[in-house]
Amino acid sequence: MNKLSSTLIMATAVLFTACDAHKDFPDTDTKVCHILCTDGKTVSIEDYEAQSKKAVAVVFDINLDENMAGNGTAVYLHEIEPVAFTDSLGIKQGTSANLSAMDGNANTFALYSCKDVGSPLAKSVFSLWNYGQSAYIPSVAQMRKLFAAKDAINPIIIKCGGDPIPDNPEDCWYYTSTEVSGQETAKAWLYSLSSGAIQETPKDQAHKARAIITLNN
Repeated sequence: MNKLSSTLIMATAVLFTACDAHKDFPDTDTKVCHILCTDGKTVSIEDYEAQSKKAVAVVFDINLDENMAGNGTAVYLHEIEPVAFTDSLGIKQGTSANLSAMDGNANTFALYSCKDVGSPLAKSVFSLWNYGQSAYIPSVAQMRKLFAAKDAINPIIIKCGGDPIPDNPEDCWYYTSTEVSGQETAKAWLYSLSSGAIQETPKDQAHKARAIITLNN
């Protein structure tokens, strides 16, 4: 066998291996800036206006990872008024404390179900459960995605009558659902939707939040 033939055989083997390893991404018609409505459907701004639907949230991220739940993520139209992360300090509430994990849903449930201390933050977001949609507080990593999409989705939020994501440095700090690693009994992370910065805060301090929802179409 000559050198050229050996090279062709090796290239073909690599090609077949790559094809075998290929996994299709989830197929979805949902796009960033689409609107989640009370009927559970996501539609474009044009269809939203034409069909006189009622908006719940605006899509800010599309999920292309088949190992993650849902087709994407939407942010609720309105802010949650300032509340505390916890009733009192001294208790770990069971979040992952992982700055890179997309686990706001699990974190929020951990806060809500913690038997040793109450979470006004988790209770306030659970009260948003309407029309079969379940809200939760984003993790630090999910807030980063929301910040990246802010300029695109703000005009849609405004058209739907919601609270735009602020640029004002004095009015931009929101609770995440992520406790501070190594200091979980006392601190959680705030996220600036003006600059993208994060800041530790005592968990008994009141701050506003912005709930999100996983799309399951």
